Amino acid sequence: MVTETDLKHLRRCVELAETALEKGDEPFGSVLVSAEGKVLFEDHNHVGGGDYTQHPEFAIARWAANHMMPEERRKATVYTSGEHCPMCSAAHGKVGLGKIFYATSSKQLAGWLSELGVEQGPVYNLAIEEVIRDAQVEGPVPELAEQVHELHRRLHAAKG
Repeated sequence: MVTETDLKHLRRCVELAETALEKGDEPFGSVLVSAEGKVLFEDHNHVGGGDYTQHPEFAIARWAANHMMPEERRKATVYTSGEHCPMCSAAHGKVGLGKIFYATSSKQLAGWLSELGVEQGPVYNLAIEEVIRDAQVEGPVPELAEQVHELHRRLHAAKG
C-alpha cells in the first residue's frame, strides 16, 4: 500500500527525473530514505556523457555501501521514478538495501518506447523480482504514470 509519505518521495523522484531531462539526460530520479524517514541521498540519471552505468539507483547502492551499516541498509527504502533495470536491481540486492517503491514499471516504459518507435536496448527488461531474491517491491503507482510518460515523450521528441 502506498501512503502519502511514499507519494511525497515518489513525486520528488519525478522532479529529479525532470531535472535530468532538463540537463539533457534520460528522465530518471531516485531517493534513499532511512527507516526514520530521513532523506539520505538523492540523484538523477547521468548517462548523457556515455557512461550508461550512471543510473541514480546504482549511485544510491554505492552511497549506501559506503555510508550505512548493513542493518541500516536493510531498513532503508529506495524510491524511484522508474523500476530498476537489472544492473541497478543487482546493485540494490548486493548491498542489501530494503524496500523499493517505483512510480512506473519497466513494462510500462517498454510499451511507451515501443509506441514512440524507440529500439530496444541491449539489456533485457526484467522485473526487480526476477533479479533480487525476496525483493520487497511496490509499484507502479498509477497517479504518477502520466507525468513520467510525458517526460519520456519529451526526451524522444527532442531526439527525433
